[in-house]
Amino acid sequence: MASTAPVMAVSGVKGASASTANVPSFTPTDYAKFFGAGALAATLTHGAATPMDVVKTRIQIDPSLKNLNMLSATRKIVSSEGAAALLTGFGPTAVGYLIQGGSKFLGYEFFKKQFVELAGGPENAVPHRTAIYLGASATAEFFADIALSPLEATRIRLVSQRGFANGLVSGFVRIAKEEGVLRGFYSGFVPLLFKQVPYAVGQFSVHEAAVEVIYRTMGPERRARLTRVEDTGVELASGIVAGVAAAVLSHPADTLLSAMNKGAGEKGQGSMRRMAGLAKEFGPRRLFTAGLGPRILMTSFLVSGQFVIYAQCKALVGAPAGVEIHKERKI
Repeated sequence: MASTAPVMAVSGVKGASASTANVPSFTPTDYAKFFGAGALAATLTHGAATPMDVVKTRIQIDPSLKNLNMLSATRKIVSSEGAAALLTGFGPTAVGYLIQGGSKFLGYEFFKKQFVELAGGPENAVPHRTAIYLGASATAEFFADIALSPLEATRIRLVSQRGFANGLVSGFVRIAKEEGVLRGFYSGFVPLLFKQVPYAVGQFSVHEAAVEVIYRTMGPERRARLTRVEDTGVELASGIVAGVAAAVLSHPADTLLSAMNKGAGEKGQGSMRRMAGLAKEFGPRRLFTAGLGPRILMTSFLVSGQFVIYAQCKALVGAPAGVEIHKERKI
C-alpha cells in the first residue's frame, strides 16, 4: 500500500542479493495499530454506504425492483416503506465490518510480510509481487470472513425480509434460535468466500498495481516531494480503480449470496449445488449485471475511502509502513 514513508522500495534488478533481514519486524502493537486503522476505515465507509447497499441488495433479490436503476429503486423503496428503510441492516454492517475490516488489513500486512520473507526478501520478491499480493489478500480475507459471515447473514436477512427483526441483536438471536449456528450463519459461508475473496484480490492487488504505475510515472524524485494532500490523492485515485475491479470480480457471487441468505434455492442441497442451481435460474444477464451499476458506485466509494482513511489513521497513531515491493524505475 502507498505510504509517505515506505519501509522498502526496490528496483527489481534480477540477481540482486537480498535477505530476509531487510524485512521489517512488526510488533504486536504494530499489528494492533493495523487492526484499528483497518477497522475504522471499513466500518466508517460501509456504515456510510448502508443506503446504497440496501438499494443494491433489493435490486438483486426483489423482482419488482430488478429492472430499475438505483435512483428509481431508491424512490420506490422510500415511497412504500419510508426513508428509514434505507438504513436497514446498519447495525450488522457497522459491527461486522469493524471486525472484518480490521482483520483483513491486519491480515494483509501480516501475510504479505510472510510471503516476502519466503521469497528471500524484498528484492527477490519483486518479480513475484503479483502472486504475493494475490496470496496475501486471499488468505487474509478467508480468516476475516469467518468472523464476518454471521453478521453478513443477519444484515442480508434484515434487508431482504421486511419485519424479520427490529435490529442486529434481535435478528441475530432469531436466526440462531430458529436455524442454529451452522445453518443460520454459515450456510452462506462458501458463497461469501466466492464474493469476498475476489473482492479483496481486486481491492489490494489492483490498488498495489495502480500505486506502482502512478509512482513509476512520476519517478522517485517527484515522489519524494509529495505533500500529504498529494499522497492522499494517490490513495484516492488508485482506490477508485481498485474499487471498480473489486465490484466486477465479486458481483456474481454477491448476487447469489443475497438470494441464498433470503432462502432461495433448494434447502436440502449443499452450498455449491445451491449456487449452481441459482446461477442457472438467474441466467448470465441477471447474475452479472443486476445491480452492477450501484455496486460499482458503492464499491469505488468504499475501497477508495478505506485506503485513504487507513493511511491517515496509520500516520495518526504512528504505525509503520507496510513492506513495499514495487518497481521504482520511472516509466
